[in-house]
Amino acid sequence: MYEPIRTKSVHTMADGPTGIPHRSREEELDIQLAGHLAALLAVTDELRALAPCADLEQAAERLAAQVSRLRAGRAPARTSVLPAADGPGPEALHRRAHTLAGRALVVAASRADTAAAILAAERMDAHAAALEPRELASR
Repeated sequence: MYEPIRTKSVHTMADGPTGIPHRSREEELDIQLAGHLAALLAVTDELRALAPCADLEQAAERLAAQVSRLRAGRAPARTSVLPAADGPGPEALHRRAHTLAGRALVVAASRADTAAAILAAERMDAHAAALEPRELASR
């Protein structure tokens, strides 16, 4: 029914160097963490466009600095987002940001990156606090 595998897996290194570039666990975690923080930065920029405030501005700068550090000095792509009339509201954005910050926290903790873990935890707290009055009002 299925055709048998005729070549060796590229995921094993049983035969030594195969000419295929491999990354270490730390490099993979750096890439993951930078991706989560960059996604969090994008959502933070969306929130800043909806309701500019000093906290979001400072958070965006700190997130951009962490992404740059993890990407060997390459700055993250930043856009000046204009709020769309049919786009997600602030509550949905805060929920998304909270989720992304949680993912970044997990990766930062497994990577033992204290600076990124602290930043992610602070952002989780900030987005949870932004959602709290809405949660109480909806009960």
